[in-house]
Amino acid sequence: MKLHLLLILGVLVLSRAFAQGTVPAPGTQVPREFVGIATKTNRLDYFLYLPKGYEADAGKAWPLVLFLHGAGERGTDLQKVAVHGPPKLAKEGKDFPFILVSPQCPINQVWDDAALIGLLDQVQSQFRVDPKRVYCTGLSMGGYGTWQLALKYPQRFAAVAPICGGGDRIRALLPVQQQALKTLGVWAFHGAKDNAVPVSESERMVEAFKRAGVTDIQLTIYPEANHDSWTESYANPKLYDWLLEHSR
Repeated sequence: MKLHLLLILGVLVLSRAFAQGTVPAPGTQVPREFVGIATKTNRLDYFLYLPKGYEADAGKAWPLVLFLHGAGERGTDLQKVAVHGPPKLAKEGKDFPFILVSPQCPINQVWDDAALIGLLDQVQSQFRVDPKRVYCTGLSMGGYGTWQLALKYPQRFAAVAPICGGGDRIRALLPVQQQALKTLGVWAFHGAKDNAVPVSESERMVEAFKRAGVTDIQLTIYPEANHDSWTESYANPKLYDWLLEHSR
């Protein structure tokens, strides 16, 4: 009984220490607690492309591709987003059989996971998106963003195609998302002579994903390409065919 009372008393003392923020005596440590509330408004300008035939069948749900640009296209001039990749091709008149969402990252920032998922949520609520056929691809900084989204939200995507990027390999080995990660399709691209982002960045990410149990994964290395490994990749119709083959 005395031991039971002592344990209760110890818990109460510890609870008071947390609540009151006890100041430790010099040379000692005590438990304390921090509670903070942070709010943030996310704003992303973006290009939205709807495929031909979208209006013809009101009951059809369409696949969606999220494209993430590189560091050089950040800012407030949305036209810069259409300099490379799928939005450039769409601007030139290429027909895509999917909804294309191409946001612009604010200046002096990197891709924010929460903002991108919020954008996806909004687009999926406003347009007829097939939730089982959502894909992500990006180049350079956008390649890093693509790897990061795949690691944190693998259940949201059927397949991803990061180009000349890299990421947090340790997160791939955490058990939290591994079940969803294992069923994700991954096709990475890199230039062997890339002097901005070493090809080893993609190689290490692919190896980490394989160790996590991902089997549908491949890496294409262009022997003579420098940092621009995206022009050839996005000009290849096989990339889009490969993406659209995947479904959650």
